[in-house]
Amino acid sequence: MVVNGSARVLPDGATVAEAVTAVTDRQRGVAVAVNGEVVPRSGWPGAALRDGDQIEVLTAAQGG
Repeated sequence: MVVNGSARVLPDGATVAEAVTAVTDRQRGVAVAVNGEVVPRSGWPGAALRDGDQIEVLTAAQGG
């Protein structure tokens, strides 16, 4: 799988929630898209990933 542009090895049957945990420990201000489709937070635990998926994990940033 590719997460944020980098190849990553995740266990077979990994979910979006597991991918997020592998990338960040943040609990708030996180959004995820799989293959260009936004996955609502409520769907992360049940959204299984497949080999070849493109995952983008985005975090909100504050600043000026």
